[in-house]
Amino acid sequence: MSIKVTVLVQKEDNWYVSKCIDNNVASQGKTIEESLSNLKEALELYYENGKPETMNVQTFITTMEVAI
Repeated sequence: MSIKVTVLVQKEDNWYVSKCIDNNVASQGKTIEESLSNLKEALELYYENGKPETMNVQTFITTMEVAI
């Protein structure tokens, strides 16, 4: 079985941090690819003993401009 999750990647200092928005599981790596690979492993361990509560929920992410 496989699921799709929504992931946010941000650069923090010399690391890339990947965070799954659906469940707050996060990981990091020196490259984007390493960060995503580490997050995939963390998610597999997170869901190892059970299915996610919500599956296939559509999530929309966008940007917006705010005057400051």
